[in-house]
Amino acid sequence: MPILKNAGMEIIHISAECYPVAKAGGLGDVVGALPKYQCESGDIAKVIMPMYRTKFLYENDWQVDYKGNANLGNLYFEFTIIKESTNKLGFDLFLVDINGLLDRQKIYGYDDDAERFTAFQIAVVSWISSWEHSPDMVHCHDHHTALIPFMMQHCYAFQHLAAISTVLTIHNAQYQGWMGWDKSLYIPRWDLWKRGLLDWAGNINPLASGVKCAGKVTTVSSSYMEELRIQANGLEKLFQFEQGKCVGILNGIDTQVWNPATDAYIQHSFSVKTLTTGKAKNKQVLCNRFELDINLPLFVFIGRMVGEKAADLLPDAIKTAIYHGNRNASFLVLGSGQTSVELEFQQMIGAYPGIFNAVIGYDEQLSHQMYAGADFLLMPSRVEPCGLNQMYAMRYGTIPVVRSTGGLKDTVVDMGDFEGFGIRFNEASIADINYSIGRGIKVYQDKTHLTWMRKYMMQIDHSWEGTVNEYKQVYLSLK
Repeated sequence: MPILKNAGMEIIHISAECYPVAKAGGLGDVVGALPKYQCESGDIAKVIMPMYRTKFLYENDWQVDYKGNANLGNLYFEFTIIKESTNKLGFDLFLVDINGLLDRQKIYGYDDDAERFTAFQIAVVSWISSWEHSPDMVHCHDHHTALIPFMMQHCYAFQHLAAISTVLTIHNAQYQGWMGWDKSLYIPRWDLWKRGLLDWAGNINPLASGVKCAGKVTTVSSSYMEELRIQANGLEKLFQFEQGKCVGILNGIDTQVWNPATDAYIQHSFSVKTLTTGKAKNKQVLCNRFELDINLPLFVFIGRMVGEKAADLLPDAIKTAIYHGNRNASFLVLGSGQTSVELEFQQMIGAYPGIFNAVIGYDEQLSHQMYAGADFLLMPSRVEPCGLNQMYAMRYGTIPVVRSTGGLKDTVVDMGDFEGFGIRFNEASIADINYSIGRGIKVYQDKTHLTWMRKYMMQIDHSWEGTVNEYKQVYLSLK
């Protein structure tokens, strides 16, 4: 789909993550790609994020754009805005530095995260309020930036920004940024009559506030938007009430980065025409490195080892598949998360030589090689708002084995349906995962069907162009 050309809106994306600057999950991938494609469409998209102490920070050139000061309750702080000098990401990138709060290596996981991200939001709004012009759109991402619409409308110092349109995109509603009311003093002086716009279930709930105050609310797939009205970690009634301004827009993937024909991370490039030999060579790379049997279908898991991803089920599911399947498949796992799950995988390495291996941690290069060389990708997620891994896998001809939830349901058609190219199951359970692995083994043995599925999925368009057009329509609806 061609991107709609337009006169050019100025869109300010505000996020805790942006690939390749700092990334913990899909949020970083989206914020690293969407603005680039919006700029290509004729808009002026910019990204503002915290200045973590990351490799990207030290390896690139920056210029100071602004210095200011603000208060977090009784804490006075100074902040600096720096800009990446070369526009290497395809959009203007600004980092917010606050000594003592944002100058950390990790993105999340600190005891003072509430203070860190509240101060970040105050700094951002303070900076925007100093501009001599107003942007057309402020686009916030997840709870770390969800207080900004409230601040722009109801904090006395920022009310001149109230006419600027705001959009909140929810990448994962499980995390909401809850704060006790004792921290209400952190927010710059605000209209106390608007207390209800901050409150949910007796606490300050930044995500709920963003849903109430933003002009439009989007999630990263249509199915996930529907699911939030039923299961949203306590916000179900809010999503039911606000459904009139909520829209589900499926994420795209950066097809320049995720392209098996040009991917510098993989050992052997390939295309639809050369996929059989290309995938075989890349599978050989994996099997040689991890001492796996090249003749067996290779199932992989790539991601966070947490409950949302149902990673806790995988050790037993894989063991069951090995025992019941008479060792007729091999498995490779990459990721980190819950210590107990990591430990189980580590213990399995020596127990199943030739058919199981695992790497605990994050390795971008290895993840690309696994998409290129694997036969199947396991995604048994309990919650998956959009999911990008299954789209990456399809791009490389790797069959997704997914639970029917969120964006997985929207992007994967079961091979039992018309023109189906993937494997779907209903429950996040060992039995369903094991049954689906069995289906995968059977299709792997039917080389004609396997090749057709691979070729079909590689040609599905998951690029950002269509997604950019949908966001454009959301923006225009607020004008």
